[in-house]
Amino acid sequence: MKTLCMMAVASLTLAFPANAMDNALRAGLMKLDPQTRLEQRCDAEVLDRITHDDRKFKADRVVAYAFATPEMSADAIRSPGAAFRSKGQWYRLKFKCQTGPDHMDVLQLRYRIGDEIPEADWAKYNLYD
Repeated sequence: MKTLCMMAVASLTLAFPANAMDNALRAGLMKLDPQTRLEQRCDAEVLDRITHDDRKFKADRVVAYAFATPEMSADAIRSPGAAFRSKGQWYRLKFKCQTGPDHMDVLQLRYRIGDEIPEADWAKYNLYD
């Protein structure tokens, strides 16, 4: 059964301030090729936002391609078939993220949390503890 909270869509048009990103994360991202940086930056942002927006979640991992291949453009990623892990449990996730040209600043992020994924399905979708 879906709860209203899990059905809610979070949408923000401005990123957290630049200093909110950990310096180690920033340095690591700068070493990546642009497309990988875009994906990793958006993955990190969606995890932070999920945890920030709903304290019942403590999101610690996202798989953008769990149920469908993400759609990439120059400065955006749309992941209609993602999953995220919180407190040892996996949940379905959809998100769309747009960054600046260097893929360091998130300009817009929208996401929707879906149903909990049964543990019996984790191996099928390459999800793990």
